[in-house]
Amino acid sequence: MATYKKRGYKPKTKKEKEVVVEESSATAEVFNTLDEGASKTEEWFEKNQKYIIGAIAAIAVVVLGFLGYNRFIAEPTQKEAMNDMYQAKKYFEDAANGISSDSLYNMALNGGEGKYGMLDIVNNYGGTPAGNLANYYAGMAYLNLKDYQNAVNYLGDFSSEDKMLGPIAKGGIGDAFVQLEQLPEALEYYEKAFKANVNDFTTPMYLLKAARVAIDLGENKKALDYLNRIKSEFDGSTQANEVDVLIGKVEASL
Repeated sequence: MATYKKRGYKPKTKKEKEVVVEESSATAEVFNTLDEGASKTEEWFEKNQKYIIGAIAAIAVVVLGFLGYNRFIAEPTQKEAMNDMYQAKKYFEDAANGISSDSLYNMALNGGEGKYGMLDIVNNYGGTPAGNLANYYAGMAYLNLKDYQNAVNYLGDFSSEDKMLGPIAKGGIGDAFVQLEQLPEALEYYEKAFKANVNDFTTPMYLLKAARVAIDLGENKKALDYLNRIKSEFDGSTQANEVDVLIGKVEASL
């Protein structure tokens, strides 16, 4: 058992003196080891401080660069892109409302009155959200102009988690593939469209389109599953009024 010795205590016997010497030696050895470790750490730091400082500086540059990019480049660029897109978006919306459709869809794509079109936005602001959205407008404009391959290309470059735009873009690709007579690809994209987001508008619409294409491909069981889903889950939709006839047709062929 260790014993507590009062301050100022002096060893009296030879054995006690030997113990004190040993304890002093052990303590000295510990401090020597710590001193050596500290010295080695200092030597290592002095030897590598240029690299350490350089690494810290590099991290700081990356962080500051990211913050600076967002504030001084990305945000102003996005604002500029949205401003430049305004007129092309208006052309598209007017065309969708049936006002001189073909000519306005072309102007939405290529610009007019000295303003950018969607293709300019894609080319000049491709890395921005505005550039991404321009892919959607361009793809839908091409779809309405019956340029189906370009519709597939531009809609394919568009990505969105929006509950409407995401499914509609995928469904637009499906529509283009139907016109290109690539029915397996059309079915694939209609399935992606109704799976992208479940809602009362896009889901029954693309379930029905997928069912019709599945029937044309002879995939009657799949078609029946989709039709029954419309009937059971979306009985208040416009598409639900059409499924009974199709269900009867599919069941007769099974």
